[in-house]
Amino acid sequence: MTADTTPDRLTRLLLEQAGVRGVHVRLDDTWAQIRARAEYPDDVAELLGEAVAASALFTGHVKVDGRLSVHLRGSGALRTLFAECTGAGTLRGIATLAEGELPGAHSLGSLGADAVLAITIENPGVRGQEPARYQGLVGLDADVLEEGGLSAAFEGYFRQSEQLPTRLLLAASGERVAGLMLQRLPGDEGDLDGWERASALFETLAAPELLEIPAETLLHRLFHEDGVRLLGDKPLRFACSCSRERVSSMLESLGEAEARAAADDNAGVAEIRCEFCGETYRYAAEEIAALFSLRPAHLEAPERLQ
Repeated sequence: MTADTTPDRLTRLLLEQAGVRGVHVRLDDTWAQIRARAEYPDDVAELLGEAVAASALFTGHVKVDGRLSVHLRGSGALRTLFAECTGAGTLRGIATLAEGELPGAHSLGSLGADAVLAITIENPGVRGQEPARYQGLVGLDADVLEEGGLSAAFEGYFRQSEQLPTRLLLAASGERVAGLMLQRLPGDEGDLDGWERASALFETLAAPELLEIPAETLLHRLFHEDGVRLLGDKPLRFACSCSRERVSSMLESLGEAEARAAADDNAGVAEIRCEFCGETYRYAAEEIAALFSLRPAHLEAPERLQ
């Protein structure tokens, strides 16, 4: 098999002898585009980069026809880490801080004691059915967040939700993010000590190596004795799923009075900026009126533009 040589890609792998499957992700240009769309402190950017890598990793672990999102939220100085990867291989992400951010309060533990991790899969409906939505939700232990970071948080998520042994390493720098995930295959596949052997080899991998060494070289170096097999590559890129249609739906859900007020407060033009990509959508007063003449029903307002 000829491997895809583009830097931004997802690689699936199998350690058949050990009964272990895995996914490797590396992002250069995609990460540069996500980071360029907002000003983040370096430590927050690093956490966001790891979350972005994780969202891509997980699409190589389960079937995703729509989109998979990783969402960590809390009430501390760091309020939100959100990353999303679609079945088509497009990614976006965002982080939010509390107002009046505190110096040195940008570790993962600063999500606070009430931190929650949600992984959500949304797949389109078939044959006219409603879209299918699956969500796993777990609370996060503050000590785990401080000591093990995002990798430990996600390992704990899989331990609780899927009850399958899982190892995860995430790494981020200003120029690149990368991730490697191993999971024991369900059932009795592989030899008796296959998982322990793969885990011991995984433990030898450090974040700088994960960032610097190309996927094929890294995976062969770690797992050549188990006959690592690459199952396929998928290119990854930045893209946002916002659109004028979605923004129009959001304005309709706000209600006519609020939509008109947004225009009145801004010289007669409502401006809605996507938090993920920075695209600004503008609606003149007559366009807002047309929206509500076509669809007058009131819907519940979403928290933010999706």
